[in-house]
Amino acid sequence: MPLALTLKEQPPVPLEAEVISPDGLSKLSLDEVAACPVFLGKRRLRLDHFFTIEGQPGDDIELHGDLRQVKWIGRGMTAGRISVRGSVGMHLGAHIKGGAIEVHGDAGDWVGAEMTGGVIRIHGNSGGQVGAAYRGSLAGMRGGAILVDGSAGLEVGMRMRRGTIVIGGPAKDFAGLQMKGGTIVLLRGGEIRIGAWMVRGTIISLEPLRLLPTFAFDCSQNPVFLNIYARRLREWGVTLPYAAQEGRYDCYSGDASVPGKGEILIWRPVREPSESAPKSLHARCGAAPDRKG
Repeated sequence: MPLALTLKEQPPVPLEAEVISPDGLSKLSLDEVAACPVFLGKRRLRLDHFFTIEGQPGDDIELHGDLRQVKWIGRGMTAGRISVRGSVGMHLGAHIKGGAIEVHGDAGDWVGAEMTGGVIRIHGNSGGQVGAAYRGSLAGMRGGAILVDGSAGLEVGMRMRRGTIVIGGPAKDFAGLQMKGGTIVLLRGGEIRIGAWMVRGTIISLEPLRLLPTFAFDCSQNPVFLNIYARRLREWGVTLPYAAQEGRYDCYSGDASVPGKGEILIWRPVREPSESAPKSLHARCGAAPDRKG
């Protein structure tokens, strides 16, 4: 049986529990695990003050309960697995280098902030700053993957350099803010200011977006790299269309205000013949489509 931690009751203020990680607990005895320190405000307390601890310490950790007031779970982990049956608080998987975290619930802000490896999967919604850089830091996420089945808050992928972020529901403002590399996939689109001050990297949206005027339309195509990328995403249960008979991607470059060399790809599915209207002169000549979709 893996190590199982069950929250006894909701802490009155956020509990800092970065010790909950395979790196910190896998080689300890149950008594040593119970005595590990956590911080409630300025108070240093034992882990078993808040959690019922069962099972055998190892690389696999299960967490149970409403953990929305518990922060820093899995911070800096390099291997192993954390499975959460409930919702979690801020800074989940911040700075992780490897391993996997899976949450069967919602997550707070700063999921996977400045991570360099590993996989984080959120089956509910997430707060803001997914895979982002902390305030004052020059680089956010630099590797690994974050998958959020639901919606996400502000500044997804802010200053990320490498890695992949997939958001299943709508993303709020400033997704890809100051992005420097990597890929963000928005399956349900996003709000406004997508890719603001973007330098490099790729944002893919399967829904129409309202782009900033500093992004220029380049062409409509199905880039070859999407074939490979789609196969990788399929392993995570994510479908990314790329076949020409299904539609094409409108490709934009920017942000010209930086100036940047990033790209935003917006999927335009092929309409059924009965839904198709006569093409306008602009459409026949290949002019930029309406950015509001």
